[in-house]
Amino acid sequence: MPTHIKLGRIWGIDIGLHYSWLIIALLIVLSLAGHFTLTNPQWGAGVVWTLAVITAALFFTSIVVHELSHALVAKMRRLPVKSITLFALGGVANIEKEAGDAKTEFWMGIIGPITSAVIGAVCLGLASVLGWRQETTPATPLLALLVWLGYINIVLAAFNMIPGFPMDGGRVLRAILWWITGNASRATRSAARVGQFIAFGFIVIGIFRFFGGAGFGGLWLAFIGWFLLEAARASQMQVDVAANLQGVRVRDIMGRDCPVVDGRMNVRDFVDDYLLRSGGRYFIIEENGAVAGLVTPRDIKDIERARWPYTVLRDVMRPLDAMHSIAPDAPASEALEKMGRNDLNQLPVLDARGRLQGVISRGHILQFLETRAELNM
Repeated sequence: MPTHIKLGRIWGIDIGLHYSWLIIALLIVLSLAGHFTLTNPQWGAGVVWTLAVITAALFFTSIVVHELSHALVAKMRRLPVKSITLFALGGVANIEKEAGDAKTEFWMGIIGPITSAVIGAVCLGLASVLGWRQETTPATPLLALLVWLGYINIVLAAFNMIPGFPMDGGRVLRAILWWITGNASRATRSAARVGQFIAFGFIVIGIFRFFGGAGFGGLWLAFIGWFLLEAARASQMQVDVAANLQGVRVRDIMGRDCPVVDGRMNVRDFVDDYLLRSGGRYFIIEENGAVAGLVTPRDIKDIERARWPYTVLRDVMRPLDAMHSIAPDAPASEALEKMGRNDLNQLPVLDARGRLQGVISRGHILQFLETRAELNM
């Protein structure tokens, strides 16, 4: 889930928003305003709208805390966490590596719902201390805020424990199956199938509710089901890819015949004579007979067209020593993971002395997987 609006950093983790969050934030504020107006009609419009905005902000803060709990467990287990992003369906922590054992997976999955349940219980406890009783409507804005946050976080905890992978409950289910079978791939496939079944259930129930008069609520449930279905399928596909790459090394599928161009060539000539004619996605830049770096279409696209004749490749290339790289003996799955983690399409392959042996790209891996599929391997 890409971050479009950065908010800051906590514990070295970037906190940000996806554009879809703006839509759900607006809907929640409107919903809260309607709820507070209905339950406390004596409150003025200023009080209602101010309370709605503050309550929504605290709700999204509680989601960040929920995701930070996942991130904290991941960091304690030495798993790198890059960012937390709020989007239309909640939040997601970008944990860059999978758990290495069932115990880690279990605690990473269950800590989020536990955190949300604790937040909910604390809010309801504070409301009770301040005089609220369950059979009564909260009489003050503060009580209304605490009661709504309390109930919504408890509901959030319960919802996340639904065993639909890759939700938190699905990850807990995967951890249990992993512990029983001792096979992470098998556990993931089983949890993903359960997740797909639950997602189909959400879609069917949502559609029936929509035509039964539930309106937007039914469509929202169906949309959540669709999102879970796609996420479960993607998780299962990831496991299948990892299984097909098992035992495959970078050197087995990397490209060794890398096109080489002179670093003194200008960008216009490079595009006209090499990039457009060959369709290549990466080129080795050579200076004084030695490899200096790598240039790709991504490095060219941000340069103004008028500057192409006056800009040479050495000025736009990525120096070899400043790039992410991988060793020839590294697993191909590690290369794919590194490219995904750093949003790259290719990696230079360097030996122990730092000499270029070739380049591995997403295209090389995809071609390898397609060939295996054609041969029914």
